Amino acid sequence: MFEYALLTFGSLFAIVDPFAAIPAFLAMTPQDSVPERKKTARTASLVCWMVLTAFAAAGPLIFKMLGITLKAFQIAGGLVLLLSSLDMLRAQPSPLRETAEETAAGLRKEDIAITPLAIPMLSGPGSITTVIVLAGHADGWSKLVIFYGVVALVSLLSYLTLTLAASGAKRLSPIALNIINRLMGLMLVAIGVQFIISALKI
Repeated sequence: MFEYALLTFGSLFAIVDPFAAIPAFLAMTPQDSVPERKKTARTASLVCWMVLTAFAAAGPLIFKMLGITLKAFQIAGGLVLLLSSLDMLRAQPSPLRETAEETAAGLRKEDIAITPLAIPMLSGPGSITTVIVLAGHADGWSKLVIFYGVVALVSLLSYLTLTLAASGAKRLSPIALNIINRLMGLMLVAIGVQFIISALKI
């Protein structure tokens, strides 16, 4: 149970990676006050939790409708994580999280909480793929409770991270954020490879 909880938390927190959303979050809310930024962070984190929970619950139905096996989706998920992690290791914005067009659109929007902050920055293709794969391995009620608890915890940590960024925007170091992103990217490389190895085991 502990290993499953640790793997679930590490995988999900690394792919959601709220630290990577901080620069765009601050750039798209330059005129907002600290309370307004905190409200945006709260809405985005709540939507992130709802999206990830919904896709995790609907995973088996999606597999059945499309005729996809969990192992096939796990390999695909591993490849998505590898692609995302390479951008993180280079400290570059990943197109899987946000495109230049989405960021530019966010700069013109009055409310960026749902899009592009919650979707796709926090709960993008990589995050959705990860929760579907992890939910597929949650055999038994105890693991399901752990899984959905981790999804809620990661969403809460995303809120706290963005809230702290809103309060201390002037004290944030780009170098520190890049270091954190690279560490998250390194974790994702290992997790992506493990997803693929586990799926290929007979």
